[in-house]
Amino acid sequence: MTSVNLSTAGALPLRVGDVLLADDAASLTEAECRQRASLELLRQAAIDEGLLAPDDPQPVDGVMTEAAAEAIDLWLAQNLQVPEPDEASCRRHYAAHPSQYALGERVQARHILFAVTPGVDVKALRLRAEQALLDVRAEPRRFAEVAADLSNCPSSTQGGDLGWLSAADCAPEFARELFGQDEGTANVGVLPRLVHSRFGLHVVEVLQRDPGQMQPFEVVQDAVAQSLRQQVWVTALRQAMQLLAGRWEVHGVDLDVADSPLLQ
Repeated sequence: MTSVNLSTAGALPLRVGDVLLADDAASLTEAECRQRASLELLRQAAIDEGLLAPDDPQPVDGVMTEAAAEAIDLWLAQNLQVPEPDEASCRRHYAAHPSQYALGERVQARHILFAVTPGVDVKALRLRAEQALLDVRAEPRRFAEVAADLSNCPSSTQGGDLGWLSAADCAPEFARELFGQDEGTANVGVLPRLVHSRFGLHVVEVLQRDPGQMQPFEVVQDAVAQSLRQQVWVTALRQAMQLLAGRWEVHGVDLDVADSPLLQ
């Protein structure tokens, strides 16, 4: 597969095979580029297997036809096999990831938001966010000062302070980075990487964690099983995308950097 990382490549078209998805990949976020490229790979796979008409219109600004969406769902159902996890597997996962099934987990956090707004230069915005991350990791005591200067969130007037948060208080993609962490990854301090959300790029510092109360296995067994199904599905999807990217060349984004290009 030939692919290019947006952080170093500059302005390039986003393309899958002969289909142009965007004139300038840098005009989109990396998550948007991955999603568009991944869906186009699946659309072409559906056409190749006779699930979608060859003359199906190409997507416009990331929007595909209803027929294409239905054909992709059918292709995924036929090609991604997810076995049902047994109780022993669920119990092992539950024991290894206790914080994922705690009740009442909270974090006290603050952030610096670099908002993605229409017309913003996403590449330049990312560079600013990455520099801010480096600065506050080197000097955490300056976090409030940097937030006041750079953050696009109203919390900037309080040094980026968000107070105590539960997962329900956050956008799902933000919550994934803060909650349900295992002991080895439950960071307190400035998180080592930018957090991506629908609002933009965040530099985040966790000030305190309240792990909440562990729930009995019998209460969360269905949730544990669903988590295992999702993990297997994501792995199968990643393998499928690698195979498809070997058939239809992808330009303008690196699909390998995402855990799941369709779940960003």
